[in-house]
Amino acid sequence: MAEIKKVLIANRGEIALRVIRSCKEKNISTVAVYSEPDSQSPHVLAADESVLIGKAASSESYLVMEKVIEAAKRTGADAIHPGYGFLSENAAFAEMCGKSGLIFIGPKPYAIEVMGDKTRARELMANAGVPYPPGTESAMTDIDEAMEIADDIGYPILVKAAAGGGGKGMRIVSDKSDFVSSVKSAKSEAKNAFGDDRVYIEKYLEEPRHIEFQILADSHGNVVHLFERECSIQRRHQKVIEEAPSCVLTPQLREEMGKAAVEAARSCKYEGAGTVEFMVDKHLNYYFLEMNTRLQVEHPVTELITGLDLVSLQIDIAEGKELPFSQSDLSINGHAVECRIYAEDPENNFLPSTGLLSRHRIPAGPGIRVDAGVEEGQPVTINYDPMISKLCAHAENREAAIQRMLRALGEYEISGVRTTIPFCTFTLNHPAFREGDFDTHFVPDHFTGLPVSEEREYALAAIIAPLIQSDDAGLHRESSNSRTLPADDRTNWWVKRRV
Repeated sequence: MAEIKKVLIANRGEIALRVIRSCKEKNISTVAVYSEPDSQSPHVLAADESVLIGKAASSESYLVMEKVIEAAKRTGADAIHPGYGFLSENAAFAEMCGKSGLIFIGPKPYAIEVMGDKTRARELMANAGVPYPPGTESAMTDIDEAMEIADDIGYPILVKAAAGGGGKGMRIVSDKSDFVSSVKSAKSEAKNAFGDDRVYIEKYLEEPRHIEFQILADSHGNVVHLFERECSIQRRHQKVIEEAPSCVLTPQLREEMGKAAVEAARSCKYEGAGTVEFMVDKHLNYYFLEMNTRLQVEHPVTELITGLDLVSLQIDIAEGKELPFSQSDLSINGHAVECRIYAEDPENNFLPSTGLLSRHRIPAGPGIRVDAGVEEGQPVTINYDPMISKLCAHAENREAAIQRMLRALGEYEISGVRTTIPFCTFTLNHPAFREGDFDTHFVPDHFTGLPVSEEREYALAAIIAPLIQSDDAGLHRESSNSRTLPADDRTNWWVKRRV
């Protein structure tokens, strides 16, 4: 059994900080790596040591495996935690760590490789008895044969990249006449995104929900699930709001899907923390979507309902320890909601909104958790993911958790960039969300923009701000909904406090 004394975090932002905090609680030293623009980032300042590994472009810094390995060797690190994104699901990097005498805090290269290939994963699920959507068993080799399969399962169908994720290389085909052109465009996009143009087809599920199960597996053959997360509120096939547990699963279905997730993990001899993702149709039939062989962005909601530290458990597993609990020891405590606070403009197709984060005052109080990777006074650039923070609320039930989250969104003060705070507030107040009657199409089905009255408040605030001279102006906030006003930031924050 290995003892880890120093961990290099091959990542940046809030996830790097998250790992550093768990390491400190385990009395493990930490090493941060950083690119030139990240020299003063919170994760760099929080680590015990830091190493510059390159320029702003991730292709010249965070994605250069040799630089990360060299930084670990130079600082005497025992292990590398990849976080999520960047090199976290790179089988070659995991293998390189092992060959360099470093512990990779994650699964073995085989599991990463086989689950990263969507068609091989489907073949594993077939052998494990885990349901998956009907379609081609492996990558498409004959387009005429694929068209026959599409005719059999019925349109609409999905064309998906075998090596992909995040919606890249994916096309919805509603009519046979569009099949060939959709395959060509999906293959082209997949080639550009992943260097692999293989695609496959599967039945497109109507009114689908995205529900995933957190799993943990040790090297002694023990595998458990930590229940599910509802991840259906998405834009561009990427999540914005998550919650745990899902409000649509019955106890029986939760148990059945949990067992399927465990079997999926066993099928690839998984070790560590991972996530098995399912699509659930309107009839509550579930189908394997993919397995993410890493920690998820939304892992805090699972931690909140289970009371477990997933990063700490990842480290324990990497050291060769057995899981300290069995499935029967685990239970759901309350309800948790996570809102990803992105520097994006919901009114402009959620495009990134760059600028100086001139004000960043996070909410607090009972049941509130904020994982932030950027601080007030720092720039939000186009170099990396535009997520500012993950805001989580935990309470005794779903309604209380939603209300607590709305309170926290109302307290959150950000200026300098537009954010997803107004969208999150809109969603949590929407009847479809409150009633649990939503799917992955919530944004196109329900979000047509912020209410006109709120847009008028924006315009009014910009006009009257220079005219207000004192706190006695008599303006009062009419709503508890937080707003990230378009600003020259001091003015915008000042107006936000009064409007």
